[in-house]
Amino acid sequence: MSDRKAAVLDMTQGNAVKMILTFAVPLFIGNIFQQVYSMVDTMVAGYCLGDQAIAAIGSTSSLYGLVIDLAWGVNSGFSLVVTQAFGAHNQGKLKKAIGSMMVLDGVITAVLTVLALLFLSPLMRLMNTPDSIFDQAYSYMAVIFAGMLATICYNMFAGILRAFGNSKTPLYFLIFSSLLNIALDLLFVAVFRMGVGGAALATIVSQAVSGILTGIYVYRTYREMMPKREDFRLEKKLTKELLSTGSAMAFMYSVISLGSVMFQGATNALGEAIIAAHTAARRIINILMQPLSTIMDASGTFVAQNWGAQKKRRIRETLRKVMAVEVAWGLFACLIVYLFGRAIIQFTTGTQNVDILDNAVLSLRIHFPFFPVLGVLLAMRVSMQSMGQKIAPVISSVIELCMKALSALWLIPAFGFVGTCITEPITWVIMTAFLMVVYFFKTRKMLET
Repeated sequence: MSDRKAAVLDMTQGNAVKMILTFAVPLFIGNIFQQVYSMVDTMVAGYCLGDQAIAAIGSTSSLYGLVIDLAWGVNSGFSLVVTQAFGAHNQGKLKKAIGSMMVLDGVITAVLTVLALLFLSPLMRLMNTPDSIFDQAYSYMAVIFAGMLATICYNMFAGILRAFGNSKTPLYFLIFSSLLNIALDLLFVAVFRMGVGGAALATIVSQAVSGILTGIYVYRTYREMMPKREDFRLEKKLTKELLSTGSAMAFMYSVISLGSVMFQGATNALGEAIIAAHTAARRIINILMQPLSTIMDASGTFVAQNWGAQKKRRIRETLRKVMAVEVAWGLFACLIVYLFGRAIIQFTTGTQNVDILDNAVLSLRIHFPFFPVLGVLLAMRVSMQSMGQKIAPVISSVIELCMKALSALWLIPAFGFVGTCITEPITWVIMTAFLMVVYFFKTRKMLET
């Protein structure tokens, strides 16, 4: 019993910021290793298959994001209900929420997998995927979509662990599977010559391993919190709560990703070299975004638990400190990019193409001065979601969709890759301004009552 207690973190009491940062460290390391999945694919493809393979993987990355984010958003919404039940110490609701979450995740993932595979080819054509890399891109995405269940399975069990305040255990399994991914990437691509499809297969096999191991651990360690047979029956009230929260999160993430698909399609029209540069820059942006994302995730768990326990003052006081930490990392990341950006791009891609290097560095230097703004945006959005505010985060996502649509229709055709680079920073500023208005006129009042 003592082992179980050691693996549970009640964030409704104690030093809030210390607790969030302690919780965030394993999340950060885990997210970095998750980025290793895509980074290793890019590196192995670049070194073993050339610049065209990098472009093939990157040309449809936003399409992959659209489908995965839809499923992941639903799952994240479900996890919020689980976290709130845990914070309220409602054991009965906790078990039923986990059981219903598993049933709904399974159904939604199956439907998304079938639809994604059926419409993959026409969607790739709609995104202006160049003919020269179409077959490679298709083989990569088909394998990734076919294995979507492995990705969602890991995220579901990891979400349950985080709801209990345990961010360390998923990390151990993720490190193992990331190392496995590296080994399989080299085996399938460098040795067996399976091309970019082999890189995708290595990713799916590795994610399946982490999902299975995490699931086994959850059931063995938290047996008293796990659902019984009767808890898997969908009850109307709880199912409505899960679907309401899950659909709001899914809509938010899918709207963002839909904008990214349109955005990617316009960028793809600029040619293979630009696609490769954009892909390389996105890998670095995603990695250096991880501290922002993990502090966001940790504070989301904190807010959800404390909202369930009705400790509103504790949420309000901690949120300001979380924003300060996010801004500090944004400034530090900007310094890293300006000092070492070109060397990092060259190392991670293996490319010697000057156009690819120059454009990738340009992208980094435009994005990173706005990272502090992004940090504030993420902190406010996840806090609102964790308190059950669904409308404002969704509206902020619609703003992002509109901005990326505007970019695809006007900015990128008019300004080329510069248009691609300035779209997200402008969007972050507008979204942050909107959420700040909502916070001062609505959210702050909720935290004072």
